[in-house]
Amino acid sequence: MHAKDILIDGYSRIQEEVHTAVEGLTLDELHHRPAPDANSIAWLVWHLTRVQDDHVADAFGLDQVWLTQDWEKRFGLGLKPRDIGYGHTSAQVGQVRVDSADLLTGYYDAVHAQSLKALRGLSAGDLERIVDENWDPPVTLGVRLVSVLSDDLQHVGQAAYLRGLLQSA
Repeated sequence: MHAKDILIDGYSRIQEEVHTAVEGLTLDELHHRPAPDANSIAWLVWHLTRVQDDHVADAFGLDQVWLTQDWEKRFGLGLKPRDIGYGHTSAQVGQVRVDSADLLTGYYDAVHAQSLKALRGLSAGDLERIVDENWDPPVTLGVRLVSVLSDDLQHVGQAAYLRGLLQSA
């Protein structure tokens, strides 16, 4: 098995978990915050998708799906176009409201498709390419892809946990 196949499998697991976390939820459930400053399922899934879209696009020299496929307009959140949710205040988390679970999964699926296309073209040597020199040591493509994978799985796990809390109440 090649490294790219492991990455493709990992990113595909995110997609499965995103769908499991949001499908069938009401708008109230998607936007529920278990504490005043807590994140909602909608925010968690939007954020993890924005991070993947932003970071994978940057690493491969691609345009973000958020901007090129009009997802920013479809969501209509009133946030800066390149906002990915990092460092959001409680008020900004509350701004992330969607009209349906399908909007979240549709955006994730579009980002996933772009991510898979990029991953399928990888060679083993590509993973050593430096993609971010703002860190010491500089970040390689391989490290960036694993970092996004880890972050996304953590956030989709949080969304799944919150869904469980909602459904057990």
